[in-house]
Amino acid sequence: MKKILVPSLIALALGSVSGLAQAQAAAPESSLSFNVGAVSDYRYRGISQSRLQPAVQGGLDYADKSGFYVGAWGSSIKWLKDTTGVTSGASELDVYAGYKGSAGALAYDVGALRYIYSGNDYANVGVNANTTEVYGAGTFGPITLKYSRATTALFGNTNSKGSYYIDMSAAFDLGNGFSLTPHVGYQKVKNVVNASYTDYSLTVGKDLGNGLSATGAIVGTDADKVFYTLKDKFNGKSGVVVGLKYAF
Repeated sequence: MKKILVPSLIALALGSVSGLAQAQAAAPESSLSFNVGAVSDYRYRGISQSRLQPAVQGGLDYADKSGFYVGAWGSSIKWLKDTTGVTSGASELDVYAGYKGSAGALAYDVGALRYIYSGNDYANVGVNANTTEVYGAGTFGPITLKYSRATTALFGNTNSKGSYYIDMSAAFDLGNGFSLTPHVGYQKVKNVVNASYTDYSLTVGKDLGNGLSATGAIVGTDADKVFYTLKDKFNGKSGVVVGLKYAF
């Protein structure tokens, strides 16, 4: 998704899409970039995708000077195999495309994103975990507001088409290569009892130079403990997440 270290660590430890999904002004020249990284816990929208354990991640992005972009990003995961009745699905691949532009002081970003869990058999307990979302984001000054809506069932939850996630974040340059990114979001899972929740994070980033960057974040949610517990691990618990990324 992507500048995967902003607007929150969830974009790297997050999925994140990560990212290109955040509104920015279109680059003046076309570019192709790559990134690889590792995190102490892959959090996406506040929920651990890796059983509160480390994950490896990487992606590529093409940004056209016209404002259009396309990319792919992947991570190791554990939540699929941790679900009773599911025996496959150890990786996540996100593919996305969209357009960035600006209108005066407002920068905007619209696009679509497909989460692919190769070989997953989550349909044994719900519906296929593969999910498609469309999104739109607007940035004014340091503040970004984004809305994402599922056009399929959301991450294997039956009858959850139309679920949405709305989040607000800010990006502050602290100088000397440091940045601060507060974030709050709300995940609505339609027609699924106890699945909706609020998440929050506060991320400090450091540009280490030569394409290397590091992040540290405090992440938490008010997610239902029973619903989001797998293998005796509550994946929405508060915690500290650190990450390291190399972009080239």
